Amino acid sequence: MQDKLNLMIPGPTPVPENVLSSMSKHPIGHRSSDFQEIVQKTTEQLKWLHQTTADVLTITGSGTAAMEAGIINTLSKGDRVICGNNGKFGERWVKVAKAYGLDVKTVEADWGQPLDPNQFKRILEEDTSETIKAVILTHSETSTGVINDLKTINNEVKSNSKAITIADCVTSLGASNIPMDEWGIDVIASGSQKGYMIPPGLSFVAMSKRAWEFNNQSNLPKFYLDLKQYLKTVNKNSNPFTPAINLYFALEASLKMMQKEGLSNIFTRHSRHQKAIQEGVKAMGLNLFTKEGFGSPAITAVQPKNIDAENIRKAIKNDFDILLAGGQDHLKGKIFRIGHLGFVNDRDIVSVISALESTLDKMGKLEVPIGEGIAKTISVLNNE
Repeated sequence: MQDKLNLMIPGPTPVPENVLSSMSKHPIGHRSSDFQEIVQKTTEQLKWLHQTTADVLTITGSGTAAMEAGIINTLSKGDRVICGNNGKFGERWVKVAKAYGLDVKTVEADWGQPLDPNQFKRILEEDTSETIKAVILTHSETSTGVINDLKTINNEVKSNSKAITIADCVTSLGASNIPMDEWGIDVIASGSQKGYMIPPGLSFVAMSKRAWEFNNQSNLPKFYLDLKQYLKTVNKNSNPFTPAINLYFALEASLKMMQKEGLSNIFTRHSRHQKAIQEGVKAMGLNLFTKEGFGSPAITAVQPKNIDAENIRKAIKNDFDILLAGGQDHLKGKIFRIGHLGFVNDRDIVSVISALESTLDKMGKLEVPIGEGIAKTISVLNNE
């Protein structure tokens, strides 16, 4: 059946019907009072989502634009930084930092393993002259399904240095509790096609007071991503450039949905779905790729035995119209990833586990009696 594809990937994520409907309206002038009202409202909603009184700025661009903006608006050429690298997006941080001439020290972990906060602590303690300006890391490493301990790492930064913390929260914001002000995070980058439940095209940068102090000293080149321009205009409920107007309509609608559900309920839902997926997968005799206890509430990486993971993905897409994500780089064919982020409900969780179990049985690769996986998933959903 056509047009029935169900996205169970870490992004783009499913979009609610009312959010899609909001985008079908005719565009309005981006300098009009009507649009200014939307900017004012969404700015306050974004502060609510980030749990901050700090400035949250909206950029027409992907999550990578927000990541790059976080670097170039706070740092200067030659600055020493620490980049956490335990996956594809940790690698991206390193590449962006080096592209702008930063002096990069990496803290690394094998793909599937979390970053060790003690490694950050040791490097910061050894920097007795406090020349390290920033610690940069990915919170939810989408490529492997790992969630890094952002809170502890940020605490080490604050306790042992004068550096700022710049965090890629693209797949964790809206799925995990990230109280920006309480934790004292300086820069948070995120993107619209994840927990926000809207199509790709908008990204967001939240900047603390301290980050703005760093901004005053920053000499890296910037124009479109110059956040001073965004700050100046957001205070007038506007945008420095022509924004994606219809995506603002979607943003207003999705954030309204999120506020109605409530932050604690959103986090509980994602945690519940994560556990249901993980337990169902393990009950089928499959291995989780991520270290126990460090799985992301946004996505679960699965490492099948004695079968190409790409064949599983293809079969599930062909037979059930459910799209899963594959492994990246050296993990291609070795893992597949199940997204459970954003506009996902219990039916989606039951469907994807049922499809996976049926597919393995059809392939003759199911090592347990059929039904054990979905039974475990349903048990978790009914009792959590």
